[in-house]
Amino acid sequence: MNWRLRDACPAEAKIPRVKIFKLEEANALLPVIRPLVHELIRRRRDLAIAMLEADIAGGFGMDKSGSREPRTLRPETREGQDELLVLIDRIQRHGCVVKDLDLGLVDFPALRGGVLVNLCWKMDEPSIGFWHSVEEGFTARKPLTRRRTP
Repeated sequence: MNWRLRDACPAEAKIPRVKIFKLEEANALLPVIRPLVHELIRRRRDLAIAMLEADIAGGFGMDKSGSREPRTLRPETREGQDELLVLIDRIQRHGCVVKDLDLGLVDFPALRGGVLVNLCWKMDEPSIGFWHSVEEGFTARKPLTRRRTP
């Protein structure tokens, strides 16, 4: 069967493009990304504290399924959530992907030997020194070598 992507998708369908980084490009972007990630982590921490304080002050209610949920969600909490989404969008507009807010992980799609992989950066690292396949995650990071650097 001769299958082509344009036959399977209507012409008006938008297929998202993935930016493919070279290691030098991704490292050159870190001075832009790093402060945004630090701000994202700070705001997430502040939001978590505000939500915890709201839970303590307002107590928990039970929904019909018996799950415990905060009775109220303050407007500041909603604003905080929106701010997080805006920061994530600002980071990802550069072509990289925010992977973990606890660790400050950001992946940069790249090619390694013609295969799509992720260059993996953690916010406390001075530069990108690791990669992993798209199916793997942070725990499977491998150090970059000079010989096979994307």
